[in-house]
Amino acid sequence: MATALNARLLPAVLSAIAGSVDAIGFLGLGGLFTAHVTGNLVVLVAYLATGSRVPAANILSVPVFVAALGLTRLLAGVLARIGFASLRPLLLLQLLLLAGFLALCASDGVSVDPHATRAVLAGMFGVSAMAVQNALVQISLRGVPSTAVMTTNITRFMMDIGEMMFGRKLSNVAKARDRAMLTWPAMVGFAIGCGLGAACEAAIGLMSLALPVGLAVLAVAMGMNANTEKTQD
Repeated sequence: MATALNARLLPAVLSAIAGSVDAIGFLGLGGLFTAHVTGNLVVLVAYLATGSRVPAANILSVPVFVAALGLTRLLAGVLARIGFASLRPLLLLQLLLLAGFLALCASDGVSVDPHATRAVLAGMFGVSAMAVQNALVQISLRGVPSTAVMTTNITRFMMDIGEMMFGRKLSNVAKARDRAMLTWPAMVGFAIGCGLGAACEAAIGLMSLALPVGLAVLAVAMGMNANTEKTQD
């Protein structure tokens, strides 16, 4: 049985991580989306259509994201075979990747050339971290909403609000209410993360990646408590 912590607080923190990383990466790395990776396809096509220089990070982001998803699923499978819960290891892996993202960016100071090799490598750390987060929500936190794709969440939330207002079957209304209660914290968390990430990046540049790293530390701690509660249940 999913705990209240898993159902509400942890997804909200993960959403704040995704929102802040996405905003900071977009502003600090020349328009790179780390969480909304498919947005990089739009950027890539736009550059190609205008004959502009195509950023290497945008080209690499999708295959790196897909590869990181596959490796995360493989790791989760190995953990399952040895009887080890996957939530904490995957949260820790995300933290390490975000820390690597920060370290590579911090070594170049407040701002970096988004076309430089180090910046591209740093961006792939961010993309990989978000791939791990997307995967762990599917693997380790089943039943909770996406923590990085808010379009789906907003659509689901509004459909559930409509069901709550106009639905005729009490069972469907109850299910819609339960889903809405799970969805709104993720939406709010992502919005807060975006706002804080953008404000911090404007103030201190890519050093602002310390924000999602700090949130990832919190997520690891929450994951440890969540696993403990789940075991006790």
